[in-house]
Amino acid sequence: MNIGRQNIGPLDIEPALTALAAALHGEGPAVELSVNPDGELVVGHTETPGCDDAVAVVRTSGSTGTPKATVLTVEALAASSMGTALALQGEGQWLLALPVQFVAGVQVLVRSLFAGTRPWVMDMSGGFTPEAFTAGALELTDPIRFTSLVPTQLQRLLASPSPDTLAVLRRFDGILLGGAPASAGLLAAAREAGLKVTTTYGSAETCGGCVYDGVPLTGVEVRIAEDGRILLGGDTVAAGYLDSPENTDTFYEEDGVRWYRTNDLGALDADGRLTVLGRADDVIITGGVKVSAAHVQEELEKSNGVMAAFVAGVPSAEWGQAVAAYVALAGASPAGDHAVVLEQEWHARLGLLAPKTVLAAGELLMLPNGKPDRLAMIGRLNALHQGK
Repeated sequence: MNIGRQNIGPLDIEPALTALAAALHGEGPAVELSVNPDGELVVGHTETPGCDDAVAVVRTSGSTGTPKATVLTVEALAASSMGTALALQGEGQWLLALPVQFVAGVQVLVRSLFAGTRPWVMDMSGGFTPEAFTAGALELTDPIRFTSLVPTQLQRLLASPSPDTLAVLRRFDGILLGGAPASAGLLAAAREAGLKVTTTYGSAETCGGCVYDGVPLTGVEVRIAEDGRILLGGDTVAAGYLDSPENTDTFYEEDGVRWYRTNDLGALDADGRLTVLGRADDVIITGGVKVSAAHVQEELEKSNGVMAAFVAGVPSAEWGQAVAAYVALAGASPAGDHAVVLEQEWHARLGLLAPKTVLAAGELLMLPNGKPDRLAMIGRLNALHQGK
């Protein structure tokens, strides 16, 4: 898997920082960053009719379809940056280890501008590697240091045999972990290693993560709708989508608060802490029984040797939908006996919930921003199951 392959060095982000600074001060049009086929950072400017305070236009991941152009305003980005600083108990220097064109990358630049610090960009010309991350981290000079990662990256870093990698990870005052659900095993390993990891939940529509370790940032509100969907409100919510700014199905206002309706299911405990239960469209109806893909994924990831799993429903002549799983195995050949043993274990433990089709590989398929490539994995699972 190649997370964020882009050949950009520290000096190359100067035009992006300059353009974003101008937009934050109301002195320039909204900025849209991209990376061309040669791996070069391109700083573009996008007109945002009806939104004079737009700073950045960020494309959503496209994990479930066509990416949307999300418009982020000065107010939203300032609220997000302040909320992050309060949650992390300080501002400092950031190491950019994610693609700069997506919201997590843009936020590293924006937070740095608000903090008055200089971000450092790790060399990702050869993809994300522990060696490149370690080298980038060693270039940081500020006593307070932060970075943002996705679970697959953290997993790779923890698996690195180099003691230098663990040493630089421990040097960070905060590691934001988002983009995809992190398994309990990964979080336990990170904390056992002495890392200061904070899980984040959010999206481009909320200026990135706006709920840290289940707790909303300052100025952020969380509700659960009647259908179980998570609603995120407050100052970090985007102005809307560039191509449909009046989309009231996704964005709406109530009592002076702007809200974003997610496609995720969740629950709030008595203290207001959020638990994400999975996507609203992840319910699989197999043989007339409703199955939560998120629940099955969690169960699969409890098995020894399973680094990560993706679960979805695929068309089935017999079941209507069949539970299928794309599984990343550690230290074992995907075609070996390990996968067979796991399938037997899952059928004994999960019964009807066990996947009827399993595709084992070394890693999950991922998008450039580190999120699971749902469409690609569903396509391969469909082809393997063959509608049975």
